[in-house]
Amino acid sequence: MTNSKSDPAAPLAGLRVIESSMLGPAAITTHLADLGAEVIKVEPPAGDYVRDMTWPIIEGVSLLHYHVNRGKKSLTLDLRNPEAVEVYKDLVKGADVVVEAMRPGSLARRGLGFEVLKAINPKIVFCNISGYGMSGPYQNLPAHGIAFDTWAGIINPAYDDEGFCFIPEHASIGMHAGPMLGAMGILAAVLRARATGEGAMLEVGQSDAAAYMDWYRSESWLAYERPEDVVTGNKSDDYVRRAPGTAGMKEGVRYQMYEASDGHVLFMCSEQAFWKNFCEGVGREELFERWPGSKYADHARGNRELQIELRDIFKTKSCEEWIRLGDEKNFPIAPVNTPQTLTEDPQFVDRFPLYPHAEHGADMLPFPVKFLGETLPAPGKAPTVGEHSEAVLREVLGYDDAKIAALDDAGALRGKK
Repeated sequence: MTNSKSDPAAPLAGLRVIESSMLGPAAITTHLADLGAEVIKVEPPAGDYVRDMTWPIIEGVSLLHYHVNRGKKSLTLDLRNPEAVEVYKDLVKGADVVVEAMRPGSLARRGLGFEVLKAINPKIVFCNISGYGMSGPYQNLPAHGIAFDTWAGIINPAYDDEGFCFIPEHASIGMHAGPMLGAMGILAAVLRARATGEGAMLEVGQSDAAAYMDWYRSESWLAYERPEDVVTGNKSDDYVRRAPGTAGMKEGVRYQMYEASDGHVLFMCSEQAFWKNFCEGVGREELFERWPGSKYADHARGNRELQIELRDIFKTKSCEEWIRLGDEKNFPIAPVNTPQTLTEDPQFVDRFPLYPHAEHGADMLPFPVKFLGETLPAPGKAPTVGEHSEAVLREVLGYDDAKIAALDDAGALRGKK
């Protein structure tokens, strides 16, 4: 049986989390499970339909489930049943954290709200993660992950050749940042609870997290609403304002993407010292002599003549050759990968030994934080519905055969027969 016990050497060994979740927000505890926490996913008898949601579907199960529920145990409880509610309360007695990864109040409607659980376990940390959080006019508005990014101004509408609007390819922010920041908040609350004996209730809006992660653009707009004699551009731009946020990168020349002989690279020589190293490295010292630039943050904005020179220079080498030269001559340059090519990049290969599909159901990236001198235990394969029900009842709660049979007969575990 997978996931039967936490690895005692794992960083979060001894942390027990009870999770009630549907779909992607379950990722909030994935980070904890990756670090060795015991995460018990309490599911309805039919299970979390995350297993059927999104693509790709691998041997009948979604990649989303394989990733966000890896390393967890699955216990089925029909929380419409009062006996099942009592089992949940028994779990909370020995837990550190309860996660409600669904609409706020879902557990409270089953008699399992924070105040009830805190009376059972004063040190319990209760965290709700939802789309728009527990307040505001959108708090009850149904949503999926992309909504948090459109709300936060991260994804712009695109149009096809027939004039129809569509969702462009994009990196999702809110559905990943919300769980990550929520996990950080949970750990902070657990540390305090262990020191003081006082639990806490937290809530995370994935939309809030999307906005928080894109702070530079929104805060740039806020800054530019102030007087121009107070908020200016950079010294290298003669203090003239650029377009807010990363939109101001479009006119850059020494900080820009360029086409190599076999792909693209990101060139980042905005510091004068790096720009000099580059010019010397490619044998074009006259470029530095003509356009030495300022000491810091000088992108040679709008200098088309220089951009033409650099465009031609970059086409003379492959991406690999440019990366090697940047390493050798000490100037910043980076590959421009795609989600498809990223896993072939030598830096990725060195840093991300994938969890293989043969053992985990899908090829997946491991937790990215490294504990030097240690190897984090690989999480178990994402569970099938109720895979660990009996083990949790026996090993965690100490229920005997008669107790489990009585719960089953009452429909607490698998619903009415």
